[in-house]
Formats: sequence, C-alpha cells, structure tokens
Amino acid sequence: MNVGTVDRRALLMLFGGLAFIAVLRFGVYGDRSTKVVAPSESVPLAESRLALRRRAAATVPGKEAVLKKEQAELAARETGILKADTAAQAQAQLMDVIHRIGAANGFDARGAETLGSDARPLGSDYGEVTVTETFTCQIEQLVNFLAALANEPEILATQEIHITAGNDKKKLIQVRLSLSGVVPRKLVPVKKGLSAL
Repeated sequence: MNVGTVDRRALLMLFGGLAFIAVLRFGVYGDRSTKVVAPSESVPLAESRLALRRRAAATVPGKEAVLKKEQAELAARETGILKADTAAQAQAQLMDVIHRIGAANGFDARGAETLGSDARPLGSDYGEVTVTETFTCQIEQLVNFLAALANEPEILATQEIHITAGNDKKKLIQVRLSLSGVVPRKLVPVKKGLSAL
C-alpha cells in the first residue's frame, strides 16, 4: 500500500462516519418535541355526536327483532321449495308427485317422457326444474289430478297441458303434462363465457 491509498481510505471512512452521525443526530435522535395542536372540534360537538351514536345503538335490538321475524316469515314461505342437492333429484321429486297423485286418482302415470335440461333461473333468488309426462286417464281423473296438484305443499306449476281425445268407448284421453317446481338458486348452473351475457 502506498500513502495515497491509505489517505483515500481514511478519508472515505471519515466521510462515512460523519454521514452516520448526521443520520443519527437528525433522523433517529432528532428533535422529538411534540407540537400542541388546537382541537379540531369542541366539546358540545363531540357530545352531540356521542348522543347520535347512542341513539343508533339503541335501535339495534329492535332491528334484530325485525330481522328474526322476517327470517321466520321467509322460512315459512320457502317450505314449498323442493329440497334437493341436484336438479336431477328435484326432477325425480316432481315425477314422484305426479306418480303419487295419479295413483291416488286411479290411473298410472309411469316414467317421464322428457326431463327438462338443467334448472333455469327463476328471478334472482330461485331456480326452476321441469319434467314432462304422458299418461292416459278419464277427464274426471284429470280434473281431480289437477285439483290435487294445486293442494300439494310444494310450489308447483303446470307449464303446458296437451289433451288428445281417444277413440275408445271408455272416453279416455291422452294427456301430456309439463310440471315445474321451484328449487334453490344454487342448483342453477352458472353460465361462463360470452353466452352468460
């Protein structure tokens, strides 16, 4: 090492030490006196704000009671929704309703002619599943069938009914009935891509 290198190194260490002391003096351990600031609001204004918040807090129990009442009313109204994990299970429940009511009215409504594709949206909170069946019965049996269908606890609706007259002496008719039921919105498939628009 020569003298010029040692001097340069000492000079760099001196400037580094001075920079470190300046950071400590003015940055970390600088003047930490707190400044007194004038209050941004007066005591009466703060008291009025507190009174408003207390009044709002006093309404919470009443709002909770109204919420519980509305939730109970919603649960009572939704008892007619088909309880199922999939749309196919809801369609099977619809077919069971048709078979049970048909058997109670003296005719056989065997399997489904067509099942609706998937559940369709019905408003923003519910979905709808559909099943179509074809059966043969007398006109009185059909009237009784439709009356019994209206008395079911589920929310059901006939989408379409096609009646064709028969040629036999018993006056039987061919009926093609599409029945729909309300299901939870979670059973409606979510469309993705451009078709969702």
